[in-house]
Amino acid sequence: MAREAELLTVPYFHVVFTLPQELSELAIHNREQIFSLLFKASSETLKALGKDPKYLGAELGFSSILHTWGQNLMFHPHVHIIVPGGGLTADGKWRASDKKFFIPVKVMAKLFRGKFLSALKEMRHELVGAECYTYWQRLLNTLYDKDWYVYCKRPFKTNNSVLEYFGRYTHRIAISNHRIVDIQGNKVSFKWRDYKDNNKQKVMTLTADEFIRRFLLHI
Repeated sequence: MAREAELLTVPYFHVVFTLPQELSELAIHNREQIFSLLFKASSETLKALGKDPKYLGAELGFSSILHTWGQNLMFHPHVHIIVPGGGLTADGKWRASDKKFFIPVKVMAKLFRGKFLSALKEMRHELVGAECYTYWQRLLNTLYDKDWYVYCKRPFKTNNSVLEYFGRYTHRIAISNHRIVDIQGNKVSFKWRDYKDNNKQKVMTLTADEFIRRFLLHI
């Protein structure tokens, strides 16, 4: 982990690249290939668009962390990426980005989808569960037609905030003890945030078997 003195004195942005729900089953059975491709496609997307003079025209540097869970513990692969607001030009000079993020999320999402699916097609014969051509073609058609989700949060307030945030994410597990509110008989209740319902905090109750099954998805 970097020390605060090693961070650049520039804004840092938080970008999230998420795989569509339709890829979950394939990812569960092919974790190494799919997760590696998630890192590769998201990093290549940032590098390509960062070098584009239309956006920045400079070489980007960034750090990525994989998470496989959502608040409800379901399988939800995505990468969190910390990106400094700027990069190095071809002649080695620093070029600062706009104070707002310099690459539109829709542009990132479209290129990310293209890069990921292009590489995915190349590795079809290495993947468990992709043997049936009809299933494979239907999956690809669905994924190409779907808008993929890329999100960019506003800059961190201070460099120390970057370190605190990154530290939490590198050491986070699928669910921590403080979110578990009750264990009664064969039931486990825990707090979760429903992002589809205005980020409301709710309580979900699962059987112990289902709770353990969901937790084990992320080991």
